[in-house]
Amino acid sequence: MTNIPDLGTAAWRKSSYSDGGDNNCVEVADGYLNLVPVRDSKVPDGPVVVFGAASWAAFVSVMA
Repeated sequence: MTNIPDLGTAAWRKSSYSDGGDNNCVEVADGYLNLVPVRDSKVPDGPVVVFGAASWAAFVSVMA
């Protein structure tokens, strides 16, 4: 079981894999050991998906 971190003070940034359009932005929060929180920038109060760092790295390597 994975413990979900408190994201109330997360510093979100636009992912470098977002295409730069106003409607296609994925944000990630850095600084969580072995976890990568991800959200849709259009819905900042919406749901967050938390990936394991290895899973996120595998995903973005396919996107590169």
